[in-house]
Amino acid sequence: MSLEVIIGNNQQATEIPESWLTALERVAHEAARLALENAAEHDSPLHHLATLEVALVDDATSDQVHQDFMQIDGPTDVITFHHGEIVIGAQVAERQAAEYGEPLGREILRYFVHGLLHLAGHEDTEAEERAAMETAQEKIVSELWSRGLSDWLC
Repeated sequence: MSLEVIIGNNQQATEIPESWLTALERVAHEAARLALENAAEHDSPLHHLATLEVALVDDATSDQVHQDFMQIDGPTDVITFHHGEIVIGAQVAERQAAEYGEPLGREILRYFVHGLLHLAGHEDTEAEERAAMETAQEKIVSELWSRGLSDWLC
């Protein structure tokens, strides 16, 4: 898989070290490979992407994207576009990490993997789909985390 990965921190509300962006870029190909191994569709958008853009955004931007593209008010964790863009709510990740006692870097990784799984054809609108997606997501996050990514994202 030849995939150019661009990760940008487009917000200032949550402190995201530059080293985290570098770590996510380094692990992106492996994460994409694992997402494809767990693909819900054999011909998903992720199979055809040349470029993947990931943007970490603040609550205001997340809320605006959520309203514009899903007609839902309020910031959200992650929104994925099939053309290869993943928008991650950094402030949402910060709040969720604190609530669940997770390192912020792991929560951001979780959202990144969630976006990749959407690009691999997974949906999370129905309970059964959501459960299958969550199982794949946590398997991938745990695998990447255990390979030493925790050293970079803590």
